[in-house]
Amino acid sequence: MLKGKERSALKKLAQELRPAAMIGRAGVTETVVASIDEYLAANELIKVQIQEGADVTAEETANALAERLHAEFVQAIGRRFVLYRRARDPKKRKIFF
Repeated sequence: MLKGKERSALKKLAQELRPAAMIGRAGVTETVVASIDEYLAANELIKVQIQEGADVTAEETANALAERLHAEFVQAIGRRFVLYRRARDPKKRKIFF
């Protein structure tokens, strides 16, 4: 569970990120889940964008993906959301609090 200061620091880092994954009309597919999982394993923080034609909301999708991928929901703004998952291997950690 993220603390307030940690969430704030992650939001600040996420401002500079470009969306690394897109969710389209098909919704959250296995391919999307796998790519987000791989990205989180390598980078710890990901910004995801939901395209116009998709019938899902950012906050609901983010919370569902966070639960499924054992990640933390950071924020949702409009059609974008940010997830964080701490690297298991201490040597691969890039974000420190």
